[in-house]
Amino acid sequence: MNGKKITMFVLCLLCVAVISAQQITRFAVIDTARIYTTFYRDSRSVRDYEAKKTQYQNEIKRMSDEIKKLRQQKVDAEAVNNQATVVKLESEIKTKTDFLLEYSKVKNAELDTLKKKLTTDDEFYSILYEEIRKIAEADGYSIVLSLQEGNSIIWYSPTVDITDKVIRSMTPR
Repeated sequence: MNGKKITMFVLCLLCVAVISAQQITRFAVIDTARIYTTFYRDSRSVRDYEAKKTQYQNEIKRMSDEIKKLRQQKVDAEAVNNQATVVKLESEIKTKTDFLLEYSKVKNAELDTLKKKLTTDDEFYSILYEEIRKIAEADGYSIVLSLQEGNSIIWYSPTVDITDKVIRSMTPR
């Protein structure tokens, strides 16, 4: 009987030791693009990026509106059974739609490249990294994931988003 008590005591002691030795991993997420925009929204390069983005969006809207008009003309031509006009409009619609898709693809790639250049400023990121490190260590986070680089982040709780905390800590007082 005494041996069972000792064995149970040792097992309990081992369980307590194992549980206390385990470290809980805590994750946080951060929106580096939002932080960058907060601090550099007035910079020339950010303004240039935003101007190009607006220009491309306006051009895409203009082309889309043009295609919509052609589609309406096609519907009107079909209504009066003007087959020659319908065929001509279908061809024009296809050509313009293909061009719009290619234009959109190219311009989005160009914008992505510009945005990547904006968000890889080494001086800024060394300061940002240091702030993230301080907050992560102070709050007990083991890992901080970037929402921009985390294509595999499907969902996260807003309670683990430390973006605002980093912005506040980087803002001059």
